This record gives sequence, structure tokens and C-alpha cells, in this order.
Amino acid sequence: MKLSVIGGGGVRSMFLAKSIAQKADKLKIDELVFMDNDEIKLNIYGTMAKKVAALICGDMKFTLTTNPVEAIKDADYVITTIRVGGDEMRVRDERIALDMGILGQETTGAAGLSFAMRSVSALAEYCELVKKLAKPNCRVFNFTNPAGVVSQTLRDMGYHFTYGICDAPSGMLRSFEKLCGAEEGSMKGEVYGLNHLSYFKSITLNNKEMISELIDNDRAYTQTDMRYFEKDLLRDKGEILNEYLYYFYYREKAVENILKAEKTRGEQICEINKAMTEELSRIDIENDFDKAFQIFEYWYGIRENNYMASETGIKRTKPWHFDIYQKDSGGYAGVALKFMEIAQSEKSGSMILCVPNNGAINGLKDDDVVEITCDITNGDAIPHRFGEVDEQNLELIRRVKNYERLASRAIREKSVKYAVDALTLHPLVNSYSLAKELTEKYIDLNKDYTGEWK
Repeated sequence: MKLSVIGGGGVRSMFLAKSIAQKADKLKIDELVFMDNDEIKLNIYGTMAKKVAALICGDMKFTLTTNPVEAIKDADYVITTIRVGGDEMRVRDERIALDMGILGQETTGAAGLSFAMRSVSALAEYCELVKKLAKPNCRVFNFTNPAGVVSQTLRDMGYHFTYGICDAPSGMLRSFEKLCGAEEGSMKGEVYGLNHLSYFKSITLNNKEMISELIDNDRAYTQTDMRYFEKDLLRDKGEILNEYLYYFYYREKAVENILKAEKTRGEQICEINKAMTEELSRIDIENDFDKAFQIFEYWYGIRENNYMASETGIKRTKPWHFDIYQKDSGGYAGVALKFMEIAQSEKSGSMILCVPNNGAINGLKDDDVVEITCDITNGDAIPHRFGEVDEQNLELIRRVKNYERLASRAIREKSVKYAVDALTLHPLVNSYSLAKELTEKYIDLNKDYTGEWK
């Protein structure tokens, strides 16, 4: 089986390679291709990923390439994780919004529209190659942000072989397993909502419902991403929130914290990645991998421990370490690999994906892409039926889904009107005048990537 990663020169490439290599024999992955149009980063981070894969599964063929045709031809599965414009454009996306007093966060905030403007056209080109060159039943797992808008737009464009993936829900489940001393994969979650705006309605361990116990567990507020919420809020909701809901439930605190911080999250990542890449570029990675690995672990540890720190004022304190051989849950690669594993087993299994609603949540359209627990059966993802959900949660979900639908139309038609409509509805913008100004600035920022809008 051939698995291809579009965006294989990213700084997280080693994580992908580790997860895939650990599962390669079981899933019969005998060919792995990492493709990236940034040859410099591919030669650094792709080479490190190739080394990690070889240490774990030396029999697997691993190719690095800048040619998308070579990567996609005869692929069984494709993972897309690209950042058009690089870290520098993320900084500009977010700063434009922040300078107007609006939360800019690149997936949940207003900057997501700008990021999606660049992402969709590039992803559509890869999807066209998949249609022409990949195996007939090839599936594309998209991790490119903002996954909600991007997944909706790709589906609206007719790319029904695409699935949005995110490791936030599965990562939270794993953190709860560690909290409870439970075996990996033993907790099951019933999740509904949108990408970065989802709710755990149920979490079970050995068929025992754990939601109330987790909400009342003080250690959960220091050892898991429940740290971003107050216990009173979760008790009131009776459900556990995706960490990105922090931006909606604590909007003014998020903006205040970001403006008080010396740097935004995007600025931190940009500086860290630039410093790390410059230092690694002076290393002969093939012959001095240990030194390269030491440099990577130092810089990425800084990045990891500052996750959401600017927005929340809370820093992670546990030292970060990357163990090449330790079994892990696989991050976002793990989501894609779980789909493959279930599909190959010829048995049904459940997992969390971004797929069309198809009647799963009352009050949403069938073709609204939602983040939801699904049953994987015969290679298809069937969302669990939730029916009526909490009215307040549904109100927020519908509002953001309307934004995503309008954003999808704006991007597909290059329409100023629909972009303004989208941002006007966005709960973190909520103003026609601000939406109009933001739209003008984002269209101007992205003109070299998207061309003229009308």
C-alpha cells in the first residue's frame, strides 16, 4: 500500500513518520512518500523523518520528492498538511485582526478565513491529481487548517473522497486515559459539533460513564486541556469542551492576554521554526542525526510548552521529550491510520472525523460538515445519530456553521459579498463594518495567491 503526505517538509514530519512506521507492517504500508514544494525544509525535516522511519521500519520504501505527480500516482491514501505562505503569512493574518481588536487565531478566529483563501486553491489542485492519478478508491485526509472551512469547501467542490482530521479530540481522550491510569484506546468518546468547536456528550471507560467524574476531578484541570475552563462552566454544560472553545467562552480574556503578551502564538512559532531551521541547515543530518535530533528537541520543546500560553496565560510545565521508539497515539496521523486499520479489518469501528452531517445532528443540513463520532463500515464513515443536542451548544454550532458555509461560497466564487457576510456572522467578529474592513485587508493580503475577487 502506498501512503503519500503532501506537506512532508513541515516541522512535525518526524511525528508523522514515527506513527506511520510503527503501523506500517500491520497496515501493509510498503511505500511512503513525503512531498513538499519547499525543497530546503524537505531536505531538513523530511530527511529527519526518513531517518526516524528507517530506525523503526527499515523495510518500508521512503521517498522524498518535490513532485506532486510522483507523490500522488497510484497512492492508496493521501494526507494533506500544507501551509501556503508559510509561518510569516500566519503572523500577518492574525495581526490584521488583532490590530482591529478582533481575535485573530488562525483556525477559530477571523484569520481562519484568510488562511482558507490560500489553502483551498492549493488543495483543490492536489485533489484533481488524486482523481486522475491515485488509486480509484483513494481517500484524502486533510489536516490543513482551518479544517472546518477547508473540509466544507472541498466537499462543496465535489471532492467527496476528502475527510477532515484533527487530533484534538483523540488527544483529549488520551489525556483522560493517562489521568485515570487506563490503557490507551480504552476510553470511548461521543463527540458532536464542528472542528475546534465540539463537545464530548459521553466518555466511557469499560462501559462506565465518566463525564461527571472527570468534570469533578481537580487533577483534570491541571493535567489535561480542561485546564482552560472553570469547573462551574463544565458542570453547567454537563459536557466536556474541545480546548478551542476557550476562544468562544472566554473571548475577551483571550484577546486581552494576546495583546498583553510580547508575541502572538503565530509570532512565537515563526521565530522558533526560523531559528530551528537555520541551525539545522548547518548540520549534516544524514551523518550526524543525533546532533540534529538534539537541536530539534530543544526548539520544539519550547514551542510545545508555550501552546496556548499567549491566549490563556497558562504554560505547560512538563518537560517535552520525543521518544522515537515509544508507542504513541499517533497525533493526526493516528486518526488517518485508525481509519485505514478499521477499513482493512473488514469490521466496523468508531472514530472521530469531519464528515457530512447526514441527519446526525438535528438543526443542521445534511451536507454540513461536522466533527463527530463515526462508524467506519466498508470504507465509509457513518456519523452517529445525536438527534436533539443542547440548545445553547446548537446555537453556537449553527452560527459558526453558517459562517463556514458562507466562507466556502466566498472562496469558491471569489465573492467579496459572501466573505463580508461570513465574517459578519462569525461570533468573534459580529459586526458588518469590521467584517467589511477585514475582508478588504485579507483580499489585498492574499492577492498574489488568489487573484482578483469580485
